[in-house]
Amino acid sequence: MENSTKLLKEFNLKVTPQRVAIVDELYHKGHLNIDELYAIMLSKFPSISLATIYKNVNSMVEKFFISEVKIPSEKSVYELIKEEHSHLVCEECKKIEDIVIDTSSVLDELKSQSKFNIKHTNVIFTGVCSECSK
Repeated sequence: MENSTKLLKEFNLKVTPQRVAIVDELYHKGHLNIDELYAIMLSKFPSISLATIYKNVNSMVEKFFISEVKIPSEKSVYELIKEEHSHLVCEECKKIEDIVIDTSSVLDELKSQSKFNIKHTNVIFTGVCSECSK
């Protein structure tokens, strides 16, 4: 919790018990959608509204403190920003895993083929995880 408070301050975000709890949950669980976050926060703060969750999440996304991962045909999930990475999504159980891959050759090819200045990548691979494949 102390680290969450420190991180929020570093990103010039107001430290509130709700924000600290959101950061803690994202740190421990990894990827959560708004409904999951709301259910967790409701158990900790019974009077919290869904609008408050959206407001807090959006302000943290705007400050590049957390990122939104848009998964095709699913609700967006949120995670703490860390090193550049991609995601593996199981089509069966919906589990999401981070995977670090070197995208430099793809980015170099894109730069040579277009004049587009790429700032961020969001690569999602879908398939079936080893647990569901059994």
